[in-house]
Amino acid sequence: MSDVDRLATSTEEEREAAVTAAAGAVRRGELVVIPTDTVYGIAADAFSHEAVRSLLAAKGRGREMPPPVLVSAATTLDALAEGVPPWATTLVERFWPGPLTLVCRQQGSLMWDLGETRGTVAVRMPDDEVALAVLERTGPLAVSSANLTGRPAATDADQAEAMLGAVVSVIVDGGTSPGGEASTIIDATVPEGRVLRLGALSLDELNAAIAEHGVVLSDEG
Repeated sequence: MSDVDRLATSTEEEREAAVTAAAGAVRRGELVVIPTDTVYGIAADAFSHEAVRSLLAAKGRGREMPPPVLVSAATTLDALAEGVPPWATTLVERFWPGPLTLVCRQQGSLMWDLGETRGTVAVRMPDDEVALAVLERTGPLAVSSANLTGRPAATDADQAEAMLGAVVSVIVDGGTSPGGEASTIIDATVPEGRVLRLGALSLDELNAAIAEHGVVLSDEG
């Protein structure tokens, strides 16, 4: 097995040590594995071109599949995206933290390279205490599911280590992840909105939340 630094989070002291180690590795431009509210994720500093390239290489992905960005606070969306429509802001207020990913037009001033994004960024705030604690210390992270492309996403640290242990510095072991449905992805770059992937949030839930805006989302996936 690899010599990756694998850290438990069973106690408050262990969690603090794990979060500190993961945040430190991210700041050094290294890759880490963290738990989320869906599956485990492989994470890199979103503003490090080299780290993002390493993440894509670790996954066996090309630049045509840019990773989403996880944030620790809904207010960070304003720093990363521009022109977010009011109905999308309402979705954020209702469903963050949680399984909602918003694809928005990215701020033109951002000095990052996530791949071939066509000027957009996919943003989510996860509902996981450990992930949020790491994000609070690192800032936005480029995060993709912890697996090799074409294989199931890891739902525990053992699976993540088996697939990615050779390329990450730290694995934060948060136990078995919920492993439920993936996040629902909404395209907020068009005025009427568009569902790119239905996941844990249903159309009925989404549309009920934004009824006041007169926008009705439909599944075009």
